[in-house]
Amino acid sequence: MCHQGRFLLGKVEFKGQCNNNDIVIRLDGTLVAPSDYNVIGDDGNWLMFEHVNGVSINGGTLDGQGVGLWTFNERFVNFSSVYVRINRSLATQKNIVINGLTSLNSQKFHIVINGYNNVKAQGVKVSASGISPNTDGIHVQSSSDVTIMNSKIGTGDDCVSIGPGATNLWIENVACGPRHGINIGSLGKDKEEAGVQNVTVKTVTFTGTQNGVRIKSWGRPTSGFARNILFQHAIMNNVQNPIVVDQNYCPNKKNCPGVKISDVKYQDIHGTSTSEVAVKFDCSSRYPCSGISLEDVKLTYNNQPAKASCSHADGSAGVVQPNACLLQ
Repeated sequence: MCHQGRFLLGKVEFKGQCNNNDIVIRLDGTLVAPSDYNVIGDDGNWLMFEHVNGVSINGGTLDGQGVGLWTFNERFVNFSSVYVRINRSLATQKNIVINGLTSLNSQKFHIVINGYNNVKAQGVKVSASGISPNTDGIHVQSSSDVTIMNSKIGTGDDCVSIGPGATNLWIENVACGPRHGINIGSLGKDKEEAGVQNVTVKTVTFTGTQNGVRIKSWGRPTSGFARNILFQHAIMNNVQNPIVVDQNYCPNKKNCPGVKISDVKYQDIHGTSTSEVAVKFDCSSRYPCSGISLEDVKLTYNNQPAKASCSHADGSAGVVQPNACLLQ
């Protein structure tokens, strides 16, 4: 427990196994990361929780002092300063609560949930400059039963990023902006890769972001997939790409089959796009997107109906704007 004030804190690791499964950490003040990035070292984690069950992190502010690092981002390309990293864990690790935490100016990712079951992040505030690279707000991968609720996230990268192996993920009542939106991917970077499935994103607002709800995958041979995904009750305020699937990220344009994407629903998505094409499904010719569903979608561009673009995508649509271009 810390009293109110600012406290300089070096790298800290909380490692189990622990006999106590009800550990409460309460922050009343602000913890400040070292401005010398070498202090944290090549491992790149500032606060790390590993092999622990039943931990609650409540309140307080984490100040990563990342501004200086952003300027030299290419120099630190392998550096990944993460505020709360739950990593290299056993399948039995579970029951983590992050409640009312504020994270400012992370050097890289703010919060990473990697390899845990039953994690809840609520009332989280994340803030970094819109020009801060690789400062994803919350990143989830190789984890199940993760809930992110009632949070406000604005960084220079993804609001929430969802990586391989994320299953049973629930995101609700989250405000995103600026920069990127909620992103599933990139997927398919590795040949052997776990899939993403059972993801619900609902009651979310995007303001001035580059993307709204996006699925992005490498176009290369992989065992990865994305399926059973619901995007529901979303408001787009001047978003460049409100709805986008990019299944063809393949720099060399060779051997690009893509990740299998199926059963994705878009329901009650309204607002404004800053580009004429507000809905874009760019899917693979070898593994077309299947089971895409659009219901109650209304997106405008310059006070006119926006447009949609589809490539190798099939599914169904109700009365939507822009007019659906899916293969029936």
